[in-house]
Amino acid sequence: MPAGTALSFWNNPTVRSVCWQALTVALLLGAIAWFVHNSLLNLERQSIATGYGFLDREAGFDISESLVEYSPASTYRQAFLVGLLNTLEVSALGILFSTILGTLLGIARLSPNWLLSRLALVYVEVIRNIPLLLQLLFLYSLLNVVAPGPRDAWQPLPGVYVSNRGVFLPAPVADPSHFPIAIAFGIGILAAWGTNLWARRRQDRTGLIFPVLPVGTALVLGLPLLVWLVAGAPAAVSFPQLSGFNFTGGVSMSPELTALLGGLVIYTTSYIGEIVRSGILAVSHGQTEAAAALGLKRGQILRLVVLPQAIRIIVPPMTSQYLSLMKNSTLAVAIGFPEFFSVVNTQMNQTGQAIEGMGCIMAAYLSVSLTISLLMNIYNARIALKGR
Repeated sequence: MPAGTALSFWNNPTVRSVCWQALTVALLLGAIAWFVHNSLLNLERQSIATGYGFLDREAGFDISESLVEYSPASTYRQAFLVGLLNTLEVSALGILFSTILGTLLGIARLSPNWLLSRLALVYVEVIRNIPLLLQLLFLYSLLNVVAPGPRDAWQPLPGVYVSNRGVFLPAPVADPSHFPIAIAFGIGILAAWGTNLWARRRQDRTGLIFPVLPVGTALVLGLPLLVWLVAGAPAAVSFPQLSGFNFTGGVSMSPELTALLGGLVIYTTSYIGEIVRSGILAVSHGQTEAAAALGLKRGQILRLVVLPQAIRIIVPPMTSQYLSLMKNSTLAVAIGFPEFFSVVNTQMNQTGQAIEGMGCIMAAYLSVSLTISLLMNIYNARIALKGR
């Protein structure tokens, strides 16, 4: 190739960009290959086993809380599954409760009621400036040290008991009708969602407003209620009862789970509240004034005008908080809750295969984080304004 042609070829920005990127990728792959080769040599020199064959060996340690069947005779693979399910349980419940409470907190920060807005402000400023680990240790100490024994348990609500053994709540007795009721609830949610889409298109076409909220509520709650009535209205509830040195019946939450879930929700709520507040304030005040001029009430203005526009601003930073909550669950190791990081840490201490264990941790948290990001990005794309 002539020199002039080669020079003009290199001066092409696209070609130059591809070449630099290819060189960067090659250097990165080379560094990774060197690291892997060097690690394998060092492990072999010190007679440390490598590979993931240990997953099929007997774990030999107990896990205090498990959503699936587990015993010390189970394999490390089963132990990892238990830890991962515990992490997903805490993350899902934490995201649900912190979203609800954070939204209410953000609205309270903008309330015209002086006392309510100042209390919300104090909550945000205090909670956000105390490290999460300290909050978890405080809650765990409160339940383990300050809370009384089962015989003198606190009873904040009828049928609810709090002691140093955990939190005990009433629970419905298992009944064959619960499965069809759950299916009816899911159908009600889908029907409410379809009604909302139809109402939006109808309003765009005709300008007529359909009462989506009462109809949707009737579908979500009415269908399960109808199935419940048809099934004979089973209403048996198991209440916690003191039996010996502990409670029996109902459903229980250990002090570790209660402290972890409570700490994550309390801490994340303070951030989500500020995200909701900033999203609402980002909506032009003229929108509120126009809605008020049309005769809409404050609640209608918030629900029909402000929040639909603010949600487009709220979703991206809200996604970051969801990811932070999930990753902050690793602090459970400080209070003894057996989430995924804690279980894998035990495996690494027993087998000495730290590289494989850390690889499992990174793969698990990366997969969950990418899944949360994907779902939130899909939702964000659906509510984004579409250009004409």
